[in-house]
Amino acid sequence: MGAIRRQAEKTTRVGKLVQITQFVIGPLRYLRFNYSTGDAAGQNMTGKATYAACEWIQENYPSHPRYFLSGNIETDKKHSAMNSILTRGKRVVAEAVIARDLMRRYLHVDTAELARAREIQMVGSFMAGASNNGAHAANALTALFIATGQDVATVAECHAGITYSQYYLETGDFYWSITLPSLIVATCGGGTGLPTQKDCLEMLGCYGVGKVNKLAEICAAVVLAGEMSLSAAVMHGDWVSSHEKLGRNRPVPTNA
Repeated sequence: MGAIRRQAEKTTRVGKLVQITQFVIGPLRYLRFNYSTGDAAGQNMTGKATYAACEWIQENYPSHPRYFLSGNIETDKKHSAMNSILTRGKRVVAEAVIARDLMRRYLHVDTAELARAREIQMVGSFMAGASNNGAHAANALTALFIATGQDVATVAECHAGITYSQYYLETGDFYWSITLPSLIVATCGGGTGLPTQKDCLEMLGCYGVGKVNKLAEICAAVVLAGEMSLSAAVMHGDWVSSHEKLGRNRPVPTNA
């Protein structure tokens, strides 16, 4: 392992090979290389490092085995249960306790009714085999990713999430959380250096080294806010009417 790690880490300044997990299927052996990548997203970084490691293994292992650099077990830009369990990127939790009177005042729903709705939605997600038992994490993440120079294609895997909620009988308050188990974000490298995207990251205090965890927290918080807003809109009957009033499906007037 030490020799393999040295070969991989020769190719990168910040990437560190943490471990290699192995999965056997018949005559095949899938190796899942796990890296820490600092404040970079790291897909290209880890690809280059893994290539160097595999070349060394092929040269030094007595049978000189053939290999594919990607056996698809990393599921890059694809949702997978493995990444939701083991994590790829960051695992981040956002949570809030919303007082009953605030829920009524601003979102116009009662927390007891919300708790009932969440129970129904959990069963629906289970029946559908959905990768997210919430409302629309992909909307928030796509907007943030475009604005801050992230790899938008990774929304395919990053949108996976688990919402968990509790209704507090004593107070009527409502606990709501979202866990994003496979959030791939960066605050340096790639598209984060583009002028507009860099400006957006700087506005958030998230540009450069040492800021990636803060950006991950912001992503989760925005997702949670969106979950609350849409769920309340559906319950209160504003979902369809707001699309009709503000959506892009409105007829465009023509001049006589």
